Amino acid sequence: MKVLSVNRSLVRLVEVNGKEVPTGIYKEPVDAAVMVHSLGLEEDGQADLKVHGGPYQAVYAYPAEHYLHWQQALDREHLEPGTFGENLTVSGLLETEVCIGDVHRIGGTVLQVTCERIPCFKLGHKLNRPDILKPFLQSGRSGFYYRVVESGTVAAGDSVEVLERDPEGITVRALLGMHRLHEGTPEDLRRALKIEALSPLVRSEFEERLAKN
Repeated sequence: MKVLSVNRSLVRLVEVNGKEVPTGIYKEPVDAAVMVHSLGLEEDGQADLKVHGGPYQAVYAYPAEHYLHWQQALDREHLEPGTFGENLTVSGLLETEVCIGDVHRIGGTVLQVTCERIPCFKLGHKLNRPDILKPFLQSGRSGFYYRVVESGTVAAGDSVEVLERDPEGITVRALLGMHRLHEGTPEDLRRALKIEALSPLVRSEFEERLAKN
């Protein structure tokens, strides 16, 4: 398990349906080590802090294993690291194996998995495929967010060490299913709520859904 690429970008304006909108999705690989603070990578921009960024979505990781799938689905010969707006393009960390609450040491940082990534229209715009959002979720290839437990530096080539495995054992893919794909039971949601590291956005949705049952 390792980091293949560290990616970041400043916020820029892009035109979507005739309207200029800010976005930080155009990540590009960085050659040097990058400092990671509680709110993300140094000199990395996050535009809409209601759905991206903040302490529980500070660093976005995406498995490199999915790139071949998307090259074929998008009919592209090659996709650069950072294509999906991820800060860390990683290997050996699949959504079906990584669990919410797991703690990883990556380079000089310690990070904890908090939730899956729910894409917004800006991913569709970047890929020139506004219809990609639903297939992206249904594929289960969402990537995942970290919160920063210990600040430090990350660089391409850093290994990923699993320091803790969350006892609830709810994978990123399972959380995605509960959150957006109409999978799971009320008991599954209650188990997820036991995870201290769970993103507050997901937590509030699950609590509301359980209150309606």
